[in-house]
Amino acid sequence: MGRRKRESANAQQEAKKTLYVAKLRNNPTSPRKTRLVADMVRGVDVDKALGILKYCPRESAPKMYKLILSAVANWQAKNEGARLEDSQLYVKQIMVDEGRTMKRMRTAPQGRGYRIRKRSNHITVILGSRVEEAPKAEVKAEVETK
Repeated sequence: MGRRKRESANAQQEAKKTLYVAKLRNNPTSPRKTRLVADMVRGVDVDKALGILKYCPRESAPKMYKLILSAVANWQAKNEGARLEDSQLYVKQIMVDEGRTMKRMRTAPQGRGYRIRKRSNHITVILGSRVEEAPKAEVKAEVETK
């Protein structure tokens, strides 16, 4: 492997150390319905997002609740000894992508068949820490003023 490739691979590994990700694959709910729930918690602190999802009546809310808890557990695995309250975690990104679609047939009048599409989705949650991102923003502000 060349030097440039090795350096970019190392840079990607370092960037992944600060990402706290959880994924749910093949969730049997349509992506459109799940995006409505995802929009409610995007950019919100983790504690507030969990409170929103706990009392949301939609079908995707309990699954997303567990997914955010999984992302928090991933954060704790990477940051042993750090306190959760001090880190100020928030939902940095939440993406709902279309999964596989099962195609079924429903009987229709006069010997016809209507197609039923049972859609699924993939949900990806990325948590960020406001404490870690604050020094980066200060450095950018200093560079812009010079």
